[in-house]
Amino acid sequence: MTTETGELRRPPTVVPAGERGATRIADRVVAKVASQAAREALGALPRDTAPAHAAVVVHHGTVRVRVHLELAYPADIGARCARVRRHVVERVVALVGMEVSEVVVHVERLHLTPAHGPAQGRTR
Repeated sequence: MTTETGELRRPPTVVPAGERGATRIADRVVAKVASQAAREALGALPRDTAPAHAAVVVHHGTVRVRVHLELAYPADIGARCARVRRHVVERVVALVGMEVSEVVVHVERLHLTPAHGPAQGRTR
């Protein structure tokens, strides 16, 4: 191949994938993805509820996640925590591309939600 000036142009060099470099994703980015995923899984919560937040430990491409959250009560706490675990794993794998070895959910506070039906509790 020649250019307009008549010089020979070399074909582009193909560098093997292992020699091109690597992409490093900061731990705090993984934590933000996990926090957002937990918020998505919880849906709407009472207005005085603190947003879910996460801490992560990344080791050789494997992530351990610890999520701290508050829940409305009464609710099926076990099912809500399971939904958070599943969604955090799905989103971290999809967005970050790392394997999630464990997700620990800490429920720090329960918010009592008012009943929408007849009054509950004692009446006089």
